[in-house]
Amino acid sequence: MISPKQSKAARALLGWTQGQLAETAGVGISTVRDFELGQRKPIARNRAAILNAFEAAGIEFISPNGGGPGVRLQE
Repeated sequence: MISPKQSKAARALLGWTQGQLAETAGVGISTVRDFELGQRKPIARNRAAILNAFEAAGIEFISPNGGGPGVRLQE
């Protein structure tokens, strides 16, 4: 699962607002906002939708391999 910080970083790489992510993923904006604030963990279906939206847009999530988790835009 991606972290709130990874979500914010991925949105920044894409130039997306929270609203754009919510619309693209088909989830409520409160889901995105609360997730990124660390106030709640989205249900499995919404987590998958957010991840799929990012990956479809070309975001690759980097697992923590000693240096911590990250994100990058696929070429």
